[in-house]
Amino acid sequence: MYRLLELYQEAYDPNQPLVCMDEKSKQLLENNRPPIKAKPGKLEKYDYEYKRKGTCNIFVAVEPKGGIRFIKVTDTRTKKDFADFVEDLVERHFAKADYIQLVLDNLNTHFEGSLFETFGKRKANRLLKKIRFIYTPKHASWLNMAEIEINIMDRQCTGGRIESKKKLESNVMGWSKERNSHKCKIEWKFTRQDADERLSKHYVA
Repeated sequence: MYRLLELYQEAYDPNQPLVCMDEKSKQLLENNRPPIKAKPGKLEKYDYEYKRKGTCNIFVAVEPKGGIRFIKVTDTRTKKDFADFVEDLVERHFAKADYIQLVLDNLNTHFEGSLFETFGKRKANRLLKKIRFIYTPKHASWLNMAEIEINIMDRQCTGGRIESKKKLESNVMGWSKERNSHKCKIEWKFTRQDADERLSKHYVA
């Protein structure tokens, strides 16, 4: 925890960008009846009945100090999906960086082994030279700023019913493009001192 909190206090460095990554499952739901459209002073209304149309996974990577986020919608949440997203970060989105400081939780796919299984030893080693994995403590994934971005995404974009992967992709890409155009950043205020004041009773001597 201390290592992560101190990292959040460091100055922005585009050559060693701090990137927080997480993912979220989204259930696809189709309305049985057309919703009643919103009117001045009245919200849009949905019927309680719906059809289940499967699920998708949403990868979210945010550079909180640079005001940039990258989103990818996948059919599944496998080791290969994770490895492919990391490859996108390294070779497309942050290709000019010396390396990425990648903050993750301890999900069972979020490890170097996923890259080796997907790409083989040579390519995995090449990608891993450009990444520093930094894990949140177990049971403390709230320390990952990607969770803040996902909560904003839910409120502004993905919280309602979405019936298809195509529609979901369109919505999240438009949302992320808008936030990137405004360089929306995340201001992290929880410090090591705050942690000591609030959590010290739980520390092991």
